[in-house]
Amino acid sequence: MNKLSPSILQTVSKPARYTGGEVNAIHKDLNTVDCKFALSMPDVYEVGMSNLGLKILYEIINNRTDTAAERVYTPWPDMEGKMRENKIPLYSLESYTPLNEFNFIGFTLQYELSYTNILNMLDLAGIPLFANDRSNDMPFIVGGGPCVYNVEPIADFFDFFILGEGEEVINDVISAFIAWKKETSTCDRHEFLRIAAKIPGIYVPAFYEPHYDENNNFVKITPKYDDIPAVIHKRVLADLDSIPSIEKPIVPFIDIVHDRLMLELFRGCSRGCRFCQAGIIYRPVRERRSETLFKLAEKMIDNTGYDEMSLTSLSSADYSCLPTLIDDLTDKYAGQKMSFSLPSLRIDSFSIDIAHKLQATRKSGLTFAPEAGTQRLRDVINKGVTEENLLDSCSAAFKHGWKTVKLYFMMGLPTETDEDIIGIADLAQKVVNLYKNIKNRRDVKVTVSVSCFVPKPYTPFQWFGQNTQEEFKRKQRLLKDTIKDKAINFNYHDSATSSLEGIIARGDRRLAKVIYNAYKNGAKFDGWSEMFNNDIWMQAFADANIETAPYNLRQREFAENLPWDHTSPGVNKQFLINEYKKAAAEQLTPDCRRGSCTGCGICQELDVAVTDWGEK
Repeated sequence: MNKLSPSILQTVSKPARYTGGEVNAIHKDLNTVDCKFALSMPDVYEVGMSNLGLKILYEIINNRTDTAAERVYTPWPDMEGKMRENKIPLYSLESYTPLNEFNFIGFTLQYELSYTNILNMLDLAGIPLFANDRSNDMPFIVGGGPCVYNVEPIADFFDFFILGEGEEVINDVISAFIAWKKETSTCDRHEFLRIAAKIPGIYVPAFYEPHYDENNNFVKITPKYDDIPAVIHKRVLADLDSIPSIEKPIVPFIDIVHDRLMLELFRGCSRGCRFCQAGIIYRPVRERRSETLFKLAEKMIDNTGYDEMSLTSLSSADYSCLPTLIDDLTDKYAGQKMSFSLPSLRIDSFSIDIAHKLQATRKSGLTFAPEAGTQRLRDVINKGVTEENLLDSCSAAFKHGWKTVKLYFMMGLPTETDEDIIGIADLAQKVVNLYKNIKNRRDVKVTVSVSCFVPKPYTPFQWFGQNTQEEFKRKQRLLKDTIKDKAINFNYHDSATSSLEGIIARGDRRLAKVIYNAYKNGAKFDGWSEMFNNDIWMQAFADANIETAPYNLRQREFAENLPWDHTSPGVNKQFLINEYKKAAAEQLTPDCRRGSCTGCGICQELDVAVTDWGEK
């Protein structure tokens, strides 16, 4: 057990990041359990504590009497310096136990630019960075989260990955480990990994061999053993309503990114936006009953004292029982200054009545995501909304007192032209003009946030070549010069970080040495603009003798094998090809949740059905 000196904590920013002891944190005697599991998001405390998936797993694991789950996040550089200077190994927040004393360290992989933080955390913990260098007494390093659908760039650093939803499979892994530990006489890591590889949803990269041609181009990945699957499919919960969720969230001592309760309404989205990886990897839609959600909300509020709750999902306004749930919650907590919010609103499912009820306590701005500036491009990406939808929604909001609107767009989408970029400015200006016409005032604020499109695995655009950094910058300048009204605030993403994300997102196993080189040369917190150093990364690629363009700029062929084909969310590749072709033809695909099956194949492959309680 580590002992933290007050003299160290007094010299770093936000010392409460490192002290633990928060309300609802669970403390067990690690000497009395059979399995010790450290849960981590490889980012600073305020970000990691906001992650819903880790909150869920923390309670599920700790509900077992034979297992303890504790938390660890990435120290900010000032604390890291003090830890290295004073030889303090990275430790868990609950018991200050060094990480190398745990059986498992599980990282949620939310963002490709967090990968150097993982290496830094392993090094701080005294754990070899490469999986094949770890001895039998070392923890197993486990990855999960949305990035698992292409983990080849970091495969060499992990012992295994969990694909899909973790509530059930995490118990399968822990039970298998405890049984193996009781039976084994050698504690051979390879022995347990052979057991784990047979659990559905588990990918052990050491048991799969990548192949390259004479020109060093990726060809395929094959299993090394006959008794493990060639394709690993994700785990999915058929009945989300019956699965335990968070009841006693940890209450931090400092502000975190999402400093509120999160009530997960449902999983999945069937809208079919062609750029959206989440819309594929979390399918099918499975709702919780409104009665279940109401009880969960009551428990979380009673157990924490929070006065704000976000009703979360990929498209929360699509929850079939939303009006009933909101009526029940607002009636229950009327007069108690408890507020409820939706993280973002689809333009075509916006309800001013719902928005008004949600923000009766605190009226903040509204957020919409048109994604593209013209109807042509919105059809390309299958957004399924119109300019009229946006203006009707904003009109209703302005008439009811709102005067702040955020609009999210992307640039660099397939088939995009300068007219589409200019269309973003035109659409924002129409929103400003609408407010002025309705209210006869000029105190409206419209924020336009534009991200750089990154093609992701298992989307119809996974074959598309990304824009160059120079092209992104040119489009950003064009949009900035086109926006004239001071009521419009323009924010945009850094093109260098988006390019690096594009390289890693569709990379293969050879990128491990690039990530390692970048880490050794000082890369960390790459998702933070003040910390990102593109020169370090470009030198890391040069030192590894790897070119970047084949990964992010190259247009890929439908017939070629892709580095992620063996880790699957269950979608049919031909469906993605058909959607790509429909995008080129500017054709829409309807929402399968309310209509007929569109042929993605996920329900059939994984034997799970859409759950929509509004139809029951």
